[in-house]
Amino acid sequence: MKETKESDMARAHAVHILVKTKEEAEDLKKKLAGGAKFADLARKHSLCPSGKKGGDLGEFRRGEMVPAFDKVVFGKPTLEVHGPVKTAFGWHLIKTLSRG
Repeated sequence: MKETKESDMARAHAVHILVKTKEEAEDLKKKLAGGAKFADLARKHSLCPSGKKGGDLGEFRRGEMVPAFDKVVFGKPTLEVHGPVKTAFGWHLIKTLSRG
C-alpha cells in the first residue's frame, strides 16, 4: 500500500480571473480593492471557462494546477486577492476560499 504524505492530501478551493496582460490584471485588482465583486469581474473579463461560474475552480489537490498557481493557493493567506501571477495561460488574480 502506498504511503500518503500529508502534503499530498492538501486540498484547496479557489477562484481566479485570467487575462492576457499584467496591466489588465492590475486594473482589475484595483477595481476589486474599490469594492467590485470578484465573481462579476470574472464573468466579464476572465478568459478561462471558469469565468462563467464567477471564476470558481472548485476544489483541487496540490499539484493539479501549474506550479506558480499552486504556490499562491497553498502558500499565501486565504480570502485575499493575490497576483498578478504569470503562467503559460496568461495573468491570474487568485483568491483562495479555503484550504484543508
